[in-house]
Amino acid sequence: MSGADPRVRAVLKLAPVIPVFTPGSIDDAVQVAQALFRGGLPVIEVTLRTATAMDAIRAMAEAVPDAVIGAGTVLDARQMAQVKAAGGRFAVSPGATDRLYAAARDTDLPFLPGVATASDLMRGLEQGLDTFKFFPAVQAGGTAMLAAWNGPFGDVRFCPTGGIDVQTAAQFLHLPNVLCVGGSWLTTRDLLAARDWAGIERLAREAALLAG
Repeated sequence: MSGADPRVRAVLKLAPVIPVFTPGSIDDAVQVAQALFRGGLPVIEVTLRTATAMDAIRAMAEAVPDAVIGAGTVLDARQMAQVKAAGGRFAVSPGATDRLYAAARDTDLPFLPGVATASDLMRGLEQGLDTFKFFPAVQAGGTAMLAAWNGPFGDVRFCPTGGIDVQTAAQFLHLPNVLCVGGSWLTTRDLLAARDWAGIERLAREAALLAG
């Protein structure tokens, strides 16, 4: 990769919050995608933690073509290729290896690798990237860590994810090196169990108004 992929930052700038969603069924996944999109959050990260995840990505992308559906918890090259084949528009990982960086290049899929340390970040910079997921954000040092990194890594931008909720999201969004945050509070287990699509849309509307 000769330079950083501008597609990654373009996706992260579409909304202040990227909902992190773990699908239980295809039908529910479509309803969630529609509710989040109506609420003003066009970018959705679908975690690959259930057997239906790949099919959910495909169904969500078909049902809401203007949404940007991506995959989270991407761990290997096989999953990277499957995400691309399913219509995923980007891939997110909790960490990254040289092999995973290579897989992202091979599949030509915008990639947001997870970093938790300065060494993780420097490895990503060596791979030609300039935008990362800071994960797990709260446990890895929170806003203080990101503020400290803004000195030596002033050109790098982040999407912190992990332990962030609607009360703390704004603290991260105020930082100059944060483009958006990832959060699972919009699609909690209780909301999904109740099939409360209106509630998810309401939370999305509130999240869409968050700003730094």
